[in-house]
Amino acid sequence: MELLCSTTSLSTSFALSSPPSFSMQGTRRFMVLCSSDKENRMTVSVTGATGFIGRRLVQRLRAENHSIRVLTRSKPKAEQIFPAKDFPGIVIAEEPEWINCVKGSTAVVNLAGLPISTRWSPEIKKEIKDSRVRVTSKVVELINKSPVEARPTVLVSATAVGYYGTSETGVFDEKSPSGNDYLSEVCREWEGTALKANKDVRVALIRIGVVLGKDGGALAMMIPFFQMFAGGPLGSGQQWFSWIHVDDLVNLIYVALTNPSYQGVINGTAPNPVRLGEMCQQLGSVLGRPSWLPVPDFALKALLGEGATVVLEGQKVLPARAKELGFEFKYKYVKDALKAIMQ
Repeated sequence: MELLCSTTSLSTSFALSSPPSFSMQGTRRFMVLCSSDKENRMTVSVTGATGFIGRRLVQRLRAENHSIRVLTRSKPKAEQIFPAKDFPGIVIAEEPEWINCVKGSTAVVNLAGLPISTRWSPEIKKEIKDSRVRVTSKVVELINKSPVEARPTVLVSATAVGYYGTSETGVFDEKSPSGNDYLSEVCREWEGTALKANKDVRVALIRIGVVLGKDGGALAMMIPFFQMFAGGPLGSGQQWFSWIHVDDLVNLIYVALTNPSYQGVINGTAPNPVRLGEMCQQLGSVLGRPSWLPVPDFALKALLGEGATVVLEGQKVLPARAKELGFEFKYKYVKDALKAIMQ
């Protein structure tokens, strides 16, 4: 389900369903609730809104009646994904107009970045880093330039579990050091850029794992192979797969926007990571397809080059901070997440 009811929306709907002959006291209560709902309404500027996670976040914000400003490099593409008839009132702005959106926003969510699941050439590696660091730098610059009375108070910025490097034996949480490979370097620079936001701006960095959902992300690429009876572990199958259901990730971002305790690094992963072999076995079971046919290392390296490290190596990442904050994961086990996605 995309729509999660807040206390204010539940209370408002209760007041609306009251019979016409309510008392003056009931009228006053209704008026106070409407005012409270209006006061809690946010204006959120979002980069990466046209991507897999961004689309779901925009839907969630709209369902909760918040104002949305989409910061994009392609207005026609964004208008196609968010047509005015379905998203009335949404603001779509290309880069020269971003300043007018960021200024006056309650919060900014930064999700922009070129997908990493592709063949890495030197040019692509440069774009993977630049697409993240450049947009983050631009967003931070616009936040800092905004007058104090119109400056966003919250920046929720994506980063990735690639920060920790890879390991088959290590366990990582938010206090773990960074790795020493290419993706670790990208994440360090990405996060460091976000942290240059004005000291009065609360910054939450969400280190995102592999996001599961039917209409995008890793699962959308894996499902067709299983449906053709060609699915199975990638490489050894022993590499760790730190995953999160897209609904839980969107909810984590949403709570980070609204809860002042959500600050600093927060791992965006489910509490029970699995080995990739188990993930493939569970997916095959849910789809009613075998998962015995492994994809060998050399085939992936031939297809993706250095980019094969994304799927051939992994890390076991735990959401320690989210659990400390009391965040409730709807999908704690990969089997339940896969069943929900495939229903």
